[in-house]
Amino acid sequence: MRLLALDTSNEAMSVAVLDNDRLLAQTTINHERTHSEQLLPTIDDLVAASGLQPEDLDKIIVADGPGSYTGIRIAVTTGKTLAYTLNIALVGVSSLEVLAANITDTKAMIVPIMNARRNNVFTGVYQWDKGQLINVVTDRHVPLTLLLTELTTLRQPVIFVGSDAAMFRGQIIEALGGLAHFAPDWLNLPQALRLGQLGKDLPPVSVYDFVPRYLRLTEAENNWLKAHPGKGHDVYVEKV
Repeated sequence: MRLLALDTSNEAMSVAVLDNDRLLAQTTINHERTHSEQLLPTIDDLVAASGLQPEDLDKIIVADGPGSYTGIRIAVTTGKTLAYTLNIALVGVSSLEVLAANITDTKAMIVPIMNARRNNVFTGVYQWDKGQLINVVTDRHVPLTLLLTELTTLRQPVIFVGSDAAMFRGQIIEALGGLAHFAPDWLNLPQALRLGQLGKDLPPVSVYDFVPRYLRLTEAENNWLKAHPGKGHDVYVEKV
Protein backbone atom coordinates (compact mmCIF):
# COMPACT_ATOMS: atom_id res chain seq x y z
CA MET A 1 0.00 0.00 0.00
CA ARG A 2 1.42 3.35 -1.05
CA LEU A 3 0.77 6.13 1.42
CA LEU A 4 1.08 9.90 1.46
CA ALA A 5 1.35 11.43 4.97
CA LEU A 6 0.88 15.16 5.63
CA ASP A 7 1.44 17.15 8.82
CA THR A 8 1.15 20.95 8.82
CA SER A 9 -0.47 21.23 12.23
CA ASN A 10 2.22 23.44 13.74
CA GLU A 11 5.28 25.46 12.74
CA ALA A 12 7.11 22.48 11.23
CA MET A 13 5.79 20.80 8.09
CA SER A 14 6.47 17.13 7.43
CA VAL A 15 5.50 15.12 4.35
CA ALA A 16 6.35 11.50 3.56
CA VAL A 17 5.66 8.83 0.98
CA LEU A 18 5.63 5.25 2.26
CA ASP A 19 5.20 1.77 0.88
CA ASN A 20 3.43 0.20 3.85
CA ASP A 21 5.92 0.72 6.72
CA ARG A 22 8.86 1.40 4.42
CA LEU A 23 9.85 5.03 3.95
CA LEU A 24 10.33 6.02 0.31
CA ALA A 25 10.85 9.77 0.80
CA GLN A 26 10.38 12.38 3.51
CA THR A 27 10.84 16.12 3.96
CA THR A 28 10.54 18.02 7.23
CA ILE A 29 10.85 21.81 7.10
CA ASN A 30 11.12 23.85 10.29
CA HIS A 31 11.47 27.49 9.36
CA GLU A 32 9.16 30.37 8.68
CA ARG A 33 7.54 29.86 5.32
CA THR A 34 3.85 29.38 4.84
CA HIS A 35 2.69 25.79 4.58
CA SER A 36 0.25 26.81 1.85
CA GLU A 37 3.22 27.73 -0.35
CA GLN A 38 5.30 24.68 0.46
CA LEU A 39 2.91 21.76 0.76
CA LEU A 40 1.86 21.03 -2.83
CA PRO A 41 5.36 21.48 -4.35
CA THR A 42 6.77 19.23 -1.62
CA ILE A 43 4.16 16.56 -2.34
CA ASP A 44 4.96 16.70 -6.07
CA ASP A 45 8.69 16.41 -5.42
CA LEU A 46 8.42 13.50 -2.97
CA VAL A 47 5.97 11.50 -5.07
CA ALA A 48 8.26 11.91 -8.10
CA ALA A 49 11.38 11.10 -6.03
CA SER A 50 9.66 7.88 -4.94
CA GLY A 51 9.24 6.85 -8.57
CA LEU A 52 5.47 7.20 -8.38
CA GLN A 53 2.64 9.12 -9.98
CA PRO A 54 -0.19 10.55 -7.85
CA GLU A 55 -2.46 7.88 -9.31
CA ASP A 56 -0.24 5.21 -7.70
CA LEU A 57 -1.18 6.33 -4.18
CA ASP A 58 -3.63 4.22 -2.16
CA LYS A 59 -4.24 6.31 0.95
CA ILE A 60 -3.80 9.85 2.30
CA ILE A 61 -2.99 10.17 6.01
CA VAL A 62 -3.39 13.60 7.61
CA ALA A 63 -2.41 14.93 11.02
CA ASP A 64 -5.80 16.44 11.81
CA GLY A 65 -5.04 18.44 14.95
CA PRO A 66 -4.87 19.92 17.42
CA GLY A 67 -2.48 22.74 16.61
CA SER A 68 -2.56 25.90 14.54
CA TYR A 69 -6.06 26.52 13.15
CA THR A 70 -4.69 27.58 9.78
CA GLY A 71 -2.01 24.90 9.69
CA ILE A 72 -4.45 22.09 10.42
CA ARG A 73 -6.83 23.26 7.70
CA ILE A 74 -4.08 23.35 5.06
CA ALA A 75 -3.23 19.66 5.43
CA VAL A 76 -6.84 18.57 5.95
CA THR A 77 -8.11 20.49 2.91
CA THR A 78 -5.23 19.24 0.76
CA GLY A 79 -5.75 15.67 1.94
CA LYS A 80 -9.50 15.79 1.29
CA THR A 81 -8.98 17.26 -2.16
CA LEU A 82 -6.40 14.65 -3.15
CA ALA A 83 -8.45 11.78 -1.73
CA TYR A 84 -11.55 12.95 -3.59
CA THR A 85 -9.73 13.65 -6.86
CA LEU A 86 -7.79 10.38 -6.85
CA ASN A 87 -10.69 8.38 -5.37
CA ILE A 88 -8.53 6.89 -2.63
CA ALA A 89 -8.84 6.39 1.14
CA LEU A 90 -8.42 9.20 3.65
CA VAL A 91 -7.68 8.90 7.38
CA GLY A 92 -6.81 11.31 10.17
CA VAL A 93 -4.39 10.85 13.08
CA SER A 94 -3.98 13.05 16.14
CA SER A 95 -1.12 15.52 15.78
CA LEU A 96 -0.27 14.81 19.42
CA GLU A 97 -0.06 11.08 18.76
CA VAL A 98 2.39 11.77 15.93
CA LEU A 99 4.70 13.55 18.39
CA ALA A 100 4.28 10.84 21.04
CA ALA A 101 5.25 8.17 18.49
CA ASN A 102 8.72 9.72 18.23
CA ILE A 103 9.48 8.33 21.71
CA THR A 104 10.08 4.58 21.60
CA ASP A 105 11.60 1.90 23.80
CA THR A 106 10.25 3.31 27.04
CA LYS A 107 7.81 2.33 29.77
CA ALA A 108 7.38 5.96 30.85
CA MET A 109 4.30 8.01 30.14
CA ILE A 110 4.71 10.17 27.05
CA VAL A 111 3.14 13.62 27.13
CA PRO A 112 3.19 15.63 23.89
CA ILE A 113 2.83 19.36 24.44
CA MET A 114 1.60 22.14 22.15
CA ASN A 115 1.29 25.71 23.35
CA ALA A 116 -2.35 26.88 23.37
CA ARG A 117 -1.58 30.32 24.90
CA ARG A 118 -2.38 31.83 28.30
CA ASN A 119 -0.54 28.92 29.98
CA ASN A 120 -2.88 26.40 28.39
CA VAL A 121 -1.71 23.44 26.32
CA PHE A 122 -2.95 20.87 23.89
CA THR A 123 -1.86 17.54 25.31
CA GLY A 124 -2.62 13.88 25.89
CA VAL A 125 -0.92 11.01 27.69
CA TYR A 126 0.43 8.01 25.79
CA GLN A 127 2.18 4.76 26.68
CA TRP A 128 3.53 1.82 24.73
CA ASP A 129 1.87 -1.53 25.40
CA LYS A 130 2.94 -4.65 23.49
CA GLY A 131 4.19 -2.60 20.58
CA GLN A 132 1.08 -0.40 20.38
CA LEU A 133 0.97 3.27 21.28
CA ILE A 134 -2.03 3.72 23.57
CA ASN A 135 -3.77 7.01 24.32
CA VAL A 136 -4.30 6.55 28.06
CA VAL A 137 -5.57 10.11 28.69
CA THR A 138 -7.62 11.62 25.89
CA ASP A 139 -6.20 14.55 23.91
CA ARG A 140 -7.55 17.85 25.22
CA HIS A 141 -7.08 21.58 25.72
CA VAL A 142 -6.19 22.11 29.39
CA PRO A 143 -4.45 24.55 31.77
CA LEU A 144 -0.85 23.45 32.26
CA THR A 145 -1.25 23.66 36.04
CA LEU A 146 -4.09 21.15 35.97
CA LEU A 147 -2.11 18.77 33.75
CA LEU A 148 0.88 18.90 36.09
CA THR A 149 -1.29 18.33 39.16
CA GLU A 150 -2.75 15.22 37.54
CA LEU A 151 0.66 13.89 36.49
CA THR A 152 2.07 14.49 39.97
CA THR A 153 -0.57 12.23 41.52
CA LEU A 154 0.42 9.36 39.20
CA ARG A 155 4.02 9.32 40.50
CA GLN A 156 5.41 7.87 37.28
CA PRO A 157 8.27 8.99 35.01
CA VAL A 158 7.05 11.30 32.26
CA ILE A 159 8.71 12.18 28.97
CA PHE A 160 7.58 15.50 27.50
CA VAL A 161 7.87 15.86 23.74
CA GLY A 162 7.19 18.69 21.30
CA SER A 163 9.01 21.86 20.39
CA ASP A 164 6.76 23.86 22.75
CA ALA A 165 7.67 21.79 25.80
CA ALA A 166 10.81 23.85 26.41
CA MET A 167 8.83 27.01 27.22
CA PHE A 168 7.16 25.21 30.12
CA ARG A 169 10.28 23.44 31.38
CA GLY A 170 10.57 25.44 34.60
CA GLN A 171 6.97 24.82 35.66
CA ILE A 172 7.22 21.14 34.75
CA ILE A 173 10.38 20.53 36.77
CA GLU A 174 9.00 22.47 39.73
CA ALA A 175 5.94 20.21 39.79
CA LEU A 176 7.46 16.82 38.90
CA GLY A 177 11.11 17.11 39.86
CA GLY A 178 13.14 14.08 38.84
CA LEU A 179 10.11 12.33 37.31
CA ALA A 180 10.17 14.82 34.41
CA HIS A 181 12.24 14.06 31.32
CA PHE A 182 12.43 15.90 28.01
CA ALA A 183 12.86 14.56 24.50
CA PRO A 184 15.99 15.63 22.62
CA ASP A 185 15.46 18.46 20.13
CA TRP A 186 15.51 16.24 17.05
CA LEU A 187 12.56 14.22 18.37
CA ASN A 188 10.44 17.29 19.09
CA LEU A 189 9.41 17.76 15.47
CA PRO A 190 6.61 15.77 13.81
CA GLN A 191 7.81 13.04 11.47
CA ALA A 192 5.45 12.14 8.63
CA LEU A 193 6.99 8.66 8.62
CA ARG A 194 5.47 8.08 12.08
CA LEU A 195 2.19 9.58 10.90
CA GLY A 196 2.06 7.17 7.98
CA GLN A 197 2.84 4.18 10.18
CA LEU A 198 0.13 5.17 12.67
CA GLY A 199 -2.51 5.62 9.98
CA LYS A 200 -1.81 2.86 7.50
CA ASP A 201 -4.18 0.31 9.08
CA LEU A 202 -6.91 2.73 10.15
CA PRO A 203 -10.27 2.46 8.37
CA PRO A 204 -11.01 5.26 5.88
CA VAL A 205 -13.28 8.15 6.75
CA SER A 206 -15.76 10.03 4.60
CA VAL A 207 -14.13 12.80 2.60
CA TYR A 208 -17.32 14.83 3.00
CA ASP A 209 -17.62 14.49 6.79
CA PHE A 210 -13.93 14.66 7.75
CA VAL A 211 -13.15 17.72 9.92
CA PRO A 212 -10.11 18.76 11.99
CA ARG A 213 -10.00 18.13 15.73
CA TYR A 214 -9.46 21.66 17.01
CA LEU A 215 -10.18 20.74 20.68
CA ARG A 216 -11.27 24.32 21.39
CA LEU A 217 -13.40 27.03 19.82
CA THR A 218 -11.83 29.94 17.98
CA GLU A 219 -11.92 33.36 19.65
CA ALA A 220 -14.52 34.46 17.09
CA GLU A 221 -16.74 31.48 17.94
CA ASN A 222 -16.41 32.17 21.67
CA ASN A 223 -17.33 35.81 21.15
CA TRP A 224 -20.32 34.85 19.02
CA LEU A 225 -21.59 32.39 21.62
CA LYS A 226 -21.26 35.01 24.37
CA ALA A 227 -23.28 37.43 22.25
CA HIS A 228 -25.90 34.80 21.35
CA PRO A 229 -26.52 32.70 24.49
CA GLY A 230 -28.51 29.53 23.94
CA LYS A 231 -28.00 29.52 20.17
CA GLY A 232 -25.45 26.73 20.17
CA HIS A 233 -22.32 26.31 18.12
CA ASP A 234 -23.73 24.62 15.01
CA VAL A 235 -25.60 27.69 13.78
CA TYR A 236 -22.43 29.81 13.87
CA VAL A 237 -20.37 28.06 11.21
CA GLU A 238 -20.26 24.88 9.21
CA LYS A 239 -16.77 23.49 9.56
CA VAL A 240 -15.04 22.46 6.34
